[in-house]
Parts: sequence; C-alpha cells; structure tokens
Amino acid sequence: MYRLVDAREAAEFIKNGDTVAIGGAGAGHAVPDRLLQGLGERYVETREPRNLITIHPCGIGDNDSRGMNHVAHEGLIQTNIGGFWGNAPKMVKLALENKIKGYNFSQGVLGHLMRATASGKPGIVTHIGLNTYVDPRLEGGKLNDITTEDLVEVIEIAGKEYLFYKTLPIDVAFIRGTSVDCEGNLTMEEEVGFFSMLSIAQSAKVNKGIVIAQVKRTRDTHCDPGQVKVPGIFIDYVVVEPDQEMTFLTPFDSALVKRDVPYESEELNLEGVKRLVSRRAALELRPGAFVNLGYGLSDGVPIVAQQEGITDQLVFMIEQGAIAGIPTTGLNFGAMFNPSAIVDDVYQFDFFQGGGLDMAFLGFAQIDQFGNINSTRFGKVITGSGGSVDISSSAKKIVYCGTFAVKSEQEITHSGLSIVNSGTVKKFVEQVQQVSFSGRSAIARGQTIVYVTERAVFQLTPEGLMLIEIAPGVDLQKDILEMMEFRPIISNELKTIDQMIYQPQKLGLKEAFYAAADT
Repeated sequence: MYRLVDAREAAEFIKNGDTVAIGGAGAGHAVPDRLLQGLGERYVETREPRNLITIHPCGIGDNDSRGMNHVAHEGLIQTNIGGFWGNAPKMVKLALENKIKGYNFSQGVLGHLMRATASGKPGIVTHIGLNTYVDPRLEGGKLNDITTEDLVEVIEIAGKEYLFYKTLPIDVAFIRGTSVDCEGNLTMEEEVGFFSMLSIAQSAKVNKGIVIAQVKRTRDTHCDPGQVKVPGIFIDYVVVEPDQEMTFLTPFDSALVKRDVPYESEELNLEGVKRLVSRRAALELRPGAFVNLGYGLSDGVPIVAQQEGITDQLVFMIEQGAIAGIPTTGLNFGAMFNPSAIVDDVYQFDFFQGGGLDMAFLGFAQIDQFGNINSTRFGKVITGSGGSVDISSSAKKIVYCGTFAVKSEQEITHSGLSIVNSGTVKKFVEQVQQVSFSGRSAIARGQTIVYVTERAVFQLTPEGLMLIEIAPGVDLQKDILEMMEFRPIISNELKTIDQMIYQPQKLGLKEAFYAAADT
C-alpha cells in the first residue's frame, strides 16, 4: 500500500546523485508541480539533495517560476535531459552559464526511452534526429560546453543509418493523476493528457527505485480496472493537492476531457500577420487528413478551420495525446476541446514516427538555402524541440509557418501588403544556427515541404529553396531578396498569393472540400 505524505516530506526520499524522471507537459498539463516545488524548497533549506539527473520527456513550466523553474538551483541538478526547455527560463539560464549539463532530445524519443528503460533495453534505435542537432556528428543534443558525454550514437543496420539513444536507470519517478483509489490505483479522469506516466513509474520500479504520485483526491472505494492508468502496485508515496489545477491557466474545464460538453470557443478573430499566415497555410489542408499542429503561428490553422466550418473533415492530432478535437492555443497549447480520444503520448508518437501523419504545421526561427530549419535555438534563446523533430522526420507534408523577418512592420489592406519596415533581423540565412530539421533528409524521404510567411511562400526542391508566391503589393527585390542572406531559386511560374487571404470573407474551404469529395 502507498503511504500518504506531504510534498516536503516526499522530497526527503530523494538522495544525492539520484536520477529523477518527471511526467507531465507544458504549462501544467498533468505536471506534478507541488512535488517539484517541494524538492526546490528542500534544497533551498538544506542544500540537499545535490547533483541530481533529471529527465522530462516534455517541457515543464509556465515560462516564469513553476514546473522545472522550481528546481533551477545551482548544485541541485547536475544534468537535465529535456524534450523542451522553453517553458523553464531559469533552467535555461543555468545551462547558458554552464552551471548544469544539459541535453535536448525530442519528446517522442524520450517517451520511448522511458518505455525502453522499463523493459530493460539498453536504448532505442530510430531514424528520428538524423542529420539534425541531435546527431552526434553535429551537436549530439548537447546544450553547452560542459556537456561532453555522448548519449546518442550513429549506427548502421542493413546498410541504413540510425541513431541509438541510451537509456539511464531511474531512481525516482514524479508522476501525476487525478485520484488514487483504496488500493492506490491512479486514475486521470481530469487530466488533459496521460503522457508516459506508466512507463516512468515502471522504469523506477524495475530499478528498485521509488514512485511518488501527486493527485487531487483519494477515494475510499475501488475504481473500475479499465480506468487505471498506473496500478497501485507501482506507487510508493502519494501527495494530495486539493487545489490541483487542470493546467496552470485552467483550474478545471470538463470540455478538455469530454467529447460532448459545450465550451467557450477561444478567440476566433485572428489579427495581423498571424491571420495572414494561418489563412495561407490553411489552403494546404485536404479533406480527411491526419493533421498535427505545432506551437506559435501554426496554432492559428485550427482557428481558420473552425471559421471555415471544416473541422469535421479533418483529424487534428497533438503530440500530447489528444485526438480529433479542437486544439487549444498559446501557453495552454497541448490540450484539446472535445477530444474523441486521449492516448498515452508514446503511442501517439508510434503513429507519428511511423509516418501516419498526412500533414504537420510547425513554426521556425531560421531557414537556410538548403531548406534546413532552426526552431530550437536562436542566439542565446534555447527552446528545444518538443515533438517537432519526431513529427518533421516522418510527416508526409510539412507546412512551416512564421514571419518573414524579426520585428517587421507592414500595413495590411484588403488587396495585399505594404512593407513599412522590412525587419531588424533576417530569418532567411546562409546557414541556420542549429539544424532542427534537415532539408536534405526530407528530400531523401520524399516529403513535401512548404514555408509560409506573410509576404512570401517557398517550397523545398532537390536544388534548394524555391520562391513560389509573393504577397500582392510586395516588392520582390526590396522586400524579399534584400532581406535574405542567399538568393533562392525563383520559380518560372512565380505567383501572387491569393488576394482573398487579405480580405475579410471566408476562404471557401468548405465548398472546396465538398467539391474534392465529389471528384
């Protein structure tokens, strides 16, 4: 049977040098935040435990002080291995100052590593990350100078290259659910995602480690066996947090976990550049597609789909595990309104990595002449990949969405654009700072890659980046070519972006979808 403890007491069970795996994602999505807070408080008071290794497949934090920011203390953590770092600026600061060792691997790979650790495997073999910053021939996923050990290596099987990611034994698991029943079985009825909670717990137990679960409540009765996400036999300690929020932004909203509950729609009035990029990107949608959405400008695509009345013709899938609902946006990204199903993210990534996605809409920070994308590190800003490397390595078609330049200014009219300020920093560069997506690998895989901005649209070809559309009102030389560090291939059939992108009426996608179905 489990033992009830408070968060501060739970932190006492962690020893110097332990490896701690942490479930949950983003801004409070099933994040065991009270456990992380208790661990940070213990260290501030006692300077123990020290030199921990922490692993979190997803990003964890609110971009300020919660999540992994609770434990961002020099000396507490020796090494952090994260799928996304952008939610935890205090951890990023420690890495930039060489005060902790840091790795960034993709969310799907780390989730699968948890499952491999639980089954006693030495690691996983996958194509995910080849020829990107994770590849040891580039950076090996290392974030700073003091991080020197290779945790991933290139191997060859049957004449093909793969990456081998090594597992690490887990001493302590931090997991979260909604309830535990009288036998300690954990259920997740109010969680927007299930993540890798079971695999993380099993990883600790096979290593004779401990599992600490944060929940909202305990029950005196048995739950139905089919509701159990982590069996009580794997849980050692339980911390009850009655005020546990669904996410850091949402105390509770049943529409995020139920199919038929009405919800208050998020703001549908897209404005400015985001509206233009989202509307042009949405023209790439096709009926019946399995569609993934990334964070940033690309999360405006489902808003356009709602405006056009075509959401019933698409299957939106997000890496956190929700399927066939309407994705949330902004810091709350990672949940869905009215999902048809929620699965463990490792199973979602099985489908993604296997090539099941028809389309993905992702963001970027830089693009180079070879079509390589940097979406993970820009100057001293470290965000990390999240699930983007898993997704971009396998989706049949990818539409990258972003602004053409940093801090540009433009006047938007119903007929097009007038560029007032071309921008302060170029995003189309000779060589990206970090390769988050390899154009060369995409060509070899036969993927279709489109890059959408407010003033130009490009496509990846075997010869490099090709300009295929420019916005009406934009000057090709002054507003586009002079704001690029390289000259792209210019299509012989260079077109103007459809003017309806800039106008107030709908795009007519519903009618187009029905016409496509008829043919």
